[in-house]
Amino acid sequence: MLDIKFIRENTQAVREALKARNSNFDFDAFLKLDEKRRLLIQETEGLRAQQNKLSDQVKLLLKEKQDPKPTIEKSKEISRTLAGLEEELKTLKTEFELQLLNIPNVPHASVPIGDISCNKVIKTHGALRTFDSKPLTHIELAEHLDIIDFKRASKISGSNFILYKGEGARLERALINFMLDVHTKEHGYREIFPPFLVNRESMTTTGQLPKFEEDMYRLKEDDYFLIPTAEVPVTNIHRDEILEEETLPVYYAAYSACFRREAGSYGKDTRGLMRVHQFNKVELVKFVKPQDSYDELEKLLADACKILELLEIPYRIVLLSTQDISFSAAKCYDIEIYAPGIDKWLEVSSCSNFEDFQARRGNIKYRRIAEDGKRSIEYVHTLNGSGVALARLVVAVLENYQQKDGSIVIPQVLRRYFDGGERIKE
Repeated sequence: MLDIKFIRENTQAVREALKARNSNFDFDAFLKLDEKRRLLIQETEGLRAQQNKLSDQVKLLLKEKQDPKPTIEKSKEISRTLAGLEEELKTLKTEFELQLLNIPNVPHASVPIGDISCNKVIKTHGALRTFDSKPLTHIELAEHLDIIDFKRASKISGSNFILYKGEGARLERALINFMLDVHTKEHGYREIFPPFLVNRESMTTTGQLPKFEEDMYRLKEDDYFLIPTAEVPVTNIHRDEILEEETLPVYYAAYSACFRREAGSYGKDTRGLMRVHQFNKVELVKFVKPQDSYDELEKLLADACKILELLEIPYRIVLLSTQDISFSAAKCYDIEIYAPGIDKWLEVSSCSNFEDFQARRGNIKYRRIAEDGKRSIEYVHTLNGSGVALARLVVAVLENYQQKDGSIVIPQVLRRYFDGGERIKE
């Protein structure tokens, strides 16, 4: 959420940010709503001040044994007017707060302006593997090895769900444990195992609500939401809290299942593991001091990339444009890995700096101590990124490590999770 004071003092900058994002938010209507609300607040405060004066006058009249009835009647008339204005103000406040929650974050100055075609590949790592013949897709490999059962998953739940079997399930578990081990033992993150159901307040803090409610799975009777990412529960760990400056930065790493309706996925590639309603992910979340947040973004990006380097999977880093970054992000890098069987680059991580956008929505602050010893309460900056996401990582592992006989060589760093095994065979 943007600071309303910032919006009022920087209307042109916000207007340009909305244009850069190609947002359809009616900013002029919002400014009029804000002005109307402020004038109504002034009017009600003025009437309350008049009422207080009249109350004092009534006391004085009674003390002087004069007739207070005309003054009392005037006070009652003001009370009736106030009642109507307060009801109107309550309605305006609700609409104002809803509109404020629907304004996206202002992109950082380094973000390319434009649509997806303006995204910039800023780094490519690792050589693409060459094959003597056309490589098999992960679907063909999974069915040949009987490690993923797409048909039975569909029978159990419906289309775009996954049923891992045998060594496929073990590969998924190995990747999750490997990523958590690296991030906690080498990168300094504290492991979290969060709830997979969250309340409406938590979804609002991270920016999924109110704008994207239709994309979420919701339990209507309890008004709980299945999490789309561990970012939601982990960011909300410190909602409505004040952190001490010396505790920052705070790093958390969390495994979770993730649930997405993918309401906008019509026409996209949904075969195999490409776009599913439930998938696993290791998420990285940071709470940092504002002056450090962009350095912390680069570190977060490096931490996620390290996983792919250890797995020896080719990847590239893409700096997203203003129309491709998420609603809450000020700046975002996507990490994409190459899958030779389907000949595509697949996004497995989005590393984002939200600045104080989420912190304002969730009231997450820290106690800052200036050089002169003065203390102040300020909002933290939040960051998050996948470290990294499955099931697309499984796609890349299967397709990059496939052999002529249809077996899969297990990446060296995963073999300890397979009791030293080197291959997944038929």
